[in-house]
Amino acid sequence: MTQTGRMTIIFAAMALAVSVIIGYSSATLDPDLSMQIAILSMLLFPAFVLALFDSRRLIPYILLVWVICPEIRRIQDWMEGTYHSVSLLSIAPLLTSAVLIIPILAKFHQMESRIYKLLIYMAIVLLYGCLIGVTKNGSGTFYDLANYVIPLLLIPYAALSDFDNKALDRLVVAFSNTAILVAVYGIIQYIIVPPWDAFWMNHVEMTSIGHPFPLEIRVFSTLNSPGPAGMYMGTALAPMILEKRWRGPLGWIGIILVTVGLLVTLVRSAWVMLFIDIAIYTAVSAGRQKWKLIAQLTAVIGAMYLIIPKLPGAQGLIARLDTMTAIQDDHSYNERLDFFHTVFPMMFSKPQGLGLGSIGVGTKLSNGGALGEYGIFDNGFVAIFLTFGILGGLLFLWALWLVTRYLLSQKSQPGGITAYGKLGLSALQGSIVCLVFENGYTGLKGFLLWMVVGIGIMAHRTIVQERRQTSDAAASQLEISPHKASVRLH
Repeated sequence: MTQTGRMTIIFAAMALAVSVIIGYSSATLDPDLSMQIAILSMLLFPAFVLALFDSRRLIPYILLVWVICPEIRRIQDWMEGTYHSVSLLSIAPLLTSAVLIIPILAKFHQMESRIYKLLIYMAIVLLYGCLIGVTKNGSGTFYDLANYVIPLLLIPYAALSDFDNKALDRLVVAFSNTAILVAVYGIIQYIIVPPWDAFWMNHVEMTSIGHPFPLEIRVFSTLNSPGPAGMYMGTALAPMILEKRWRGPLGWIGIILVTVGLLVTLVRSAWVMLFIDIAIYTAVSAGRQKWKLIAQLTAVIGAMYLIIPKLPGAQGLIARLDTMTAIQDDHSYNERLDFFHTVFPMMFSKPQGLGLGSIGVGTKLSNGGALGEYGIFDNGFVAIFLTFGILGGLLFLWALWLVTRYLLSQKSQPGGITAYGKLGLSALQGSIVCLVFENGYTGLKGFLLWMVVGIGIMAHRTIVQERRQTSDAAASQLEISPHKASVRLH
């Protein structure tokens, strides 16, 4: 049987399985649960198909699921008139991302030793955190583990994938396009506040997102809070500003839309990360390109200066931005500082760590659907050391250094570090600096980070393969040349 025939049979079998699951759940389970299972199945099915075919559209599709799934969940709750604090749809993005394991297992034997080594270090840290957590935090441990491990699958996926420069550009453009989608809906949400979003805000008990009224909302767009929405747009805005070919079909209009969308989230950490990303990318660029990048950044700042005062609710936006220059007077900053002074000593009083599931959303699973004591944790450095202990935290940071060193190794290549390598390097270093705000290595934030880092790894793999092919071709030519010479002598 041909490869195409086998794939057709697999596709048909999967379609039948999805139909059976949806039919069975509709007939036997609670209507709310059966609807969640049906939506989950429909989201997972395309991901499985794309993974089986090792399609380059897999990552863009997973990005789309991350973007739209929280909004689908809110619409479903609104239509049912019931808010679900825990829903199957909340794990849909993770389950969809988990299908990356399919192409990874198919080519795992090709893994480069340096990537394998850093994955081993990460595995040791996560295994330790899991062993500590499972004795204290129950099922929340495994949810937290999935939030670390599944985004990390992008590293081996990138190291084993063949993406040429055009394919990498299309991937970055797909990311930019989803960010524009998030921004446009966020702007609409800021002005109108759709009823399903207002319903969710009235039940979620999250005071930091403002009030469900026009111009009084801290925009979260299609995502589940302003933080992830801001980080999504901030991460995408960096490549959009830096390189023309990464902006997508809307060009500068797309940049302006994402900039405005990011503004109305009021997420300062996303702006910090954005400027760090641009600064590092510019610093490792060639002299002439530096001036071009500085000019582009100046243009964006100038556009913001002109646009912000004309936006609805501009006074609130300007007041929020002013706190970035007078940070010592900001209430949120002082709360973070007090929080840091409270939790920092715990790192040394509990050097073994609290384990996975002790911090973040995973605490809901061991706390009756409500966030636990450390459900909201505003310091990423302390979160890592408090989760994995002092030794585990140091090993985690060492693994991050290995990734950095891998990307920096492109310096030795002809032409130096590629644009993709610089993008990955700047995102990784930005994530380390932003640990003063939060842990950016889990869930959606982790997925975005490792995707951008993975783009740099893919570019490095492409360079190595091209050089190897060139060397093999040259060696073959040398073998043929003496043979031709001996034929002429005879």
